[in-house]
Amino acid sequence: MSDSDTSSQGGSEYKNFRQISRDRLLCEMLRSAKTGDSKSSWKVLIMDKVTVKIMSYACKMADITEEGVSLVEDIHKRRQPLPTMDGIYFIQPTKENIVTFLSDMSGRSPLYRKAFVFFSSPVAREFVSRIRSDESVKHRIGALREMNLEYFAIDGQGFVTDNERALEVLFEDEESSRKGDVCLNVMATRIATVFASLREFPFVRYRAAKSLDPTTVTTFRDLIPTKLAAGVWNCLMKYKAKIDNFPQSETCELLILDRSIDQIAPIIHEWTYDAMCHDLLNMEGNKYVHEVPSKTGGLPERKEVLLEDHDPIWLELRHAHIADASERLHQKMTNFMSKNKAAQIHGSRDGGQLSTRDLQKMVQALPQYSEQIEKLSLHVDIAGKINRIIRETGLKEVGQLEQDLVFGDAGTKDLINFLRDVSRENKLRLLMVYAAVYPEKFEDDKIAKLMEAQLHSVASHASLAPMRSRYTLARLPQDDRNAVYNMRLLEASSETKKSSIVPFSLKFDVHKKKHAARKDRPGEEVTWQLSRFYPIIEELVEKLSKGELPKNDYPCMNDPSPSFHGTTQSSSVRTGQIPAPHSMRSRRPATWARPRNSDDGYSSDSILRHASSDFKKKGQRIFVFIVGGATRSELRVCHKLSTKLNREIVLGSSSLDDPPQFITKLKLMTANELSLDDLQI
Repeated sequence: MSDSDTSSQGGSEYKNFRQISRDRLLCEMLRSAKTGDSKSSWKVLIMDKVTVKIMSYACKMADITEEGVSLVEDIHKRRQPLPTMDGIYFIQPTKENIVTFLSDMSGRSPLYRKAFVFFSSPVAREFVSRIRSDESVKHRIGALREMNLEYFAIDGQGFVTDNERALEVLFEDEESSRKGDVCLNVMATRIATVFASLREFPFVRYRAAKSLDPTTVTTFRDLIPTKLAAGVWNCLMKYKAKIDNFPQSETCELLILDRSIDQIAPIIHEWTYDAMCHDLLNMEGNKYVHEVPSKTGGLPERKEVLLEDHDPIWLELRHAHIADASERLHQKMTNFMSKNKAAQIHGSRDGGQLSTRDLQKMVQALPQYSEQIEKLSLHVDIAGKINRIIRETGLKEVGQLEQDLVFGDAGTKDLINFLRDVSRENKLRLLMVYAAVYPEKFEDDKIAKLMEAQLHSVASHASLAPMRSRYTLARLPQDDRNAVYNMRLLEASSETKKSSIVPFSLKFDVHKKKHAARKDRPGEEVTWQLSRFYPIIEELVEKLSKGELPKNDYPCMNDPSPSFHGTTQSSSVRTGQIPAPHSMRSRRPATWARPRNSDDGYSSDSILRHASSDFKKKGQRIFVFIVGGATRSELRVCHKLSTKLNREIVLGSSSLDDPPQFITKLKLMTANELSLDDLQI
């Protein structure tokens, strides 16, 4: 009853996190069912709701079909008997699933000839005994294993545990430790399966709860990282004893945080192509609806496309600043025109530069270039829409004020003056950024008093008097008010903010005049406007990699092991030596935002071929897990730091939230009377 032997450290070819997850599902699970007399036959794959999502994030349908699966079924739905075919069960080890499986395979007429059963996480002994005690089922079982793969690989360096309600359950005002513990237990089990899949045994570090004042009560919220670290550790200890070839000494590092570490990152506008797509275009997951001209000349056809790693242009541009992405797309279009005479002729008819519609028409006119033109026209269309929204909503000005508030270059008066002419959504996000930078304004309801002060400033102008009610917080819808006030639930504990040794409190230096939630980083080159903001985890991961993360604030569950081979600095810290002082903020060029040289319109295809080759000689992995939802800016930082630190950085979280999703969750945290239908973003 253990998963089979597949070590991520073995072999000459380095595979990233998502590739390993995919290989385990296809090779270790589906391919292993091709044994004996079943080699040539097609299989049925039976899954539950969770395992369907696990599979869909890691594999394509074509991958599954190539492994001999002809039909995918839901275990909870009524299914047609297929007694000549084998069934592969990839299911959670729940009582309901076990009962259904036994019902499928027991008696004289089982649904399938043979059953290969793979559990996504550890199965209770009582369930194993129940299966083995059923004599009519026992001889029909071809495999009974724990896959220990119950996470969702959303990216080559990112996963979620799919605890979408974690923010509400763990951070809400009326704390429920029972519900919270259940949520954290599920999370811990799923995080541990990441290490089971990768055959990694981590140093488990976590943000500690502070208690400088012995009279202060530590809340459930304060202990979230501590509790989760303990849960992950318990699972790892079982794996260490149970799984073949599981490392017995530490091979990587895991840092467990929660959303209170950085309240600004989920709200502020992130200006990269990927983040702008998901923030501004109302996408459903990675699905984008693209309008293409009808081949019959009628109304445009709506076509769904997935913005994922298989698209080389997306892979190249996703972490670029939107201005950089637009420039690169223009360059690609220009290069395409200059190298294709037929395209030049087609484009010259209406005077020169191609529009999105021109490109789409060329798909039909130049079929030999259809694939390239389709990809190019898709992204030209997306970038055009984003830039139009930025212009029409004055988003550059909103973004500039957000950054100025965060870095202490703007304050209350600047916000008051700006809020006179801004949309409800951007007004709400500005107020939330302000609330994160000035948490003390929650005391005595100062946020509401601030808005009253703005009301008086507006009322002093007779021509603006009729607009007075627009600017009071009280006149905002109830759910908007919930979102602003619930920011206080994400504050780090008061003890943490008082601590002089915590490097990331909201006030970095009480002697400075500026009230800032971030410092500018010496040596950091900001290539593009509005790229000044950075998530806190960027500095945390760098400090962790250098062995400079304070152990009082981020303790470790396991004792240091002398067999761990990390960087020289990391090893010296663990063995008690003090590294030489140096700056952690120097030499940080913003390479992710710089244009790349491109000799044709499709040079980004090489990105796909070499996507994982850079990792072959990298050092030990670093895993960062954020309870309460991660952001695309944090995922981008993990990609950026992987190159900078020469270590694969994997980001995990309970969910991946774009600003509209995160704000909706904040609205629901103390709004029992609201339903989703009542909410507006």
